Amino acid sequence: MIIDTHAHMDMTDFDADRDEMIQRAVESGVKYIVNIGCDIPSSTRSVELTEEHDFIYASVGIHPHDVKDIDENTYLELKELLQHPRVIAVGETGLDYFKNYSPHDLQREHFRKHIELAREHRKPLVIHTRDAKEDTIAILSEYYPNDPNARSGIFHCFTGDQELAEAALAMGFYISFSGVVTFKNAEELRAVAKTIPADRLFVETDCPYMAPVPMRGKRNEPAFVNHTANFLAELRGTSVQDLHRTVELNFFDLYGIGSKAKSGTISYQIRNSLYLNLTQRCTANCVFCTRISKPIVQGYNLALDREPTAQEVWESIDDPTKYDEVVFCGYGEPTLRLDVIKEVAKKIKGAGGRVRLNTNGHGNVINKRNILPELEGLVDSVSISLNADNSDAYDEVSQPLPNYRGKIYDEILKFIEDARLHIPDVQATIVTHQKDVDEDKCEEIAEKQFGVKYRPRRYNIVG
Repeated sequence: MIIDTHAHMDMTDFDADRDEMIQRAVESGVKYIVNIGCDIPSSTRSVELTEEHDFIYASVGIHPHDVKDIDENTYLELKELLQHPRVIAVGETGLDYFKNYSPHDLQREHFRKHIELAREHRKPLVIHTRDAKEDTIAILSEYYPNDPNARSGIFHCFTGDQELAEAALAMGFYISFSGVVTFKNAEELRAVAKTIPADRLFVETDCPYMAPVPMRGKRNEPAFVNHTANFLAELRGTSVQDLHRTVELNFFDLYGIGSKAKSGTISYQIRNSLYLNLTQRCTANCVFCTRISKPIVQGYNLALDREPTAQEVWESIDDPTKYDEVVFCGYGEPTLRLDVIKEVAKKIKGAGGRVRLNTNGHGNVINKRNILPELEGLVDSVSISLNADNSDAYDEVSQPLPNYRGKIYDEILKFIEDARLHIPDVQATIVTHQKDVDEDKCEEIAEKQFGVKYRPRRYNIVG
């Protein structure tokens, strides 16, 4: 199932076959569609569509192209439409300095009014912005504080740069990609799309415009959202099932429509790897980690009411040989449960599976001994969170337990060094864009000092 978060099915382009087009969407697996208003007539038609189809929802607003036509009744009519139970957002609104169909001062004035309308009615905002990065960021900053966990709205049909994406994410907005990301000349946009956290990602058609490859040149329609979803999944190195599941949970988080991810997940598949969730406890409280506030990974809720037993973990694995690897990971530090790792890993290896351990490198300190010889023959690869190039920066980024501060970084370096003696495949990782972390030096520590693989990654992109 996939969701088209931005469509214009009310437009005259669909008058000849609207019902058939909507049926094609259903048959192609589109679960929900949000039809977007651009003026009062289209906003009204969007609401009417919601009354004909229970999987269609509406957003109402005035496009920046059309704010020149706003009169004394416009906002009264918008407020009336916002009372409808299936109107879930305000917009699309924003700034468009590319086509300049409305004066810039009017665009800025009515962008602010739409923001105030959304806040008054407690609705997310659907934003259109083109060639107006500085003003878009400045105006939104007047109303939305930096809170990456907020649910402020959607930057639709995103075509901006990394700076705009970072600013939007910092204020709690989601980023939605249309078929534009599939276009041959969209290399810069694809680079941005790779960096958007999974829990902030949406896809859309913006139909009838900008059909994705391989439908480019045709009239776009909601069924084509699958092409963009498939493209994004491949671009981001994940499966389309992972992307569908994530988008559906994001839709629920933003709009409260659909199903909430069930907690208590023990094993969960991302791409062709199976991950094992042993604990939410950790000996660090990394600044980028949401294991307490939002323990969600690729649409899976990893919150645990209690830690699973070794037998429960083993029983959650259907067939280890089905997967490229079985990964001890979760949203905590797995070596806090070393005995479970060893017991389950032995069974996985006995069944012909491959085992990876994701760890913060604190395992020796946690268990008060060198645990690496105990993992030899049980673990095929280990991924160790280096996270910084020096102890002070590590303490700031990873925020280890108080009695670990100032000394745990050297233990991590020793863990990486010793891991090479016992585990065939060792890599050191960092989460990129962290304050006071020299990423080039981190790479040098991994590859030159220790001779292990180095992996920089954005947090919560893929598992």
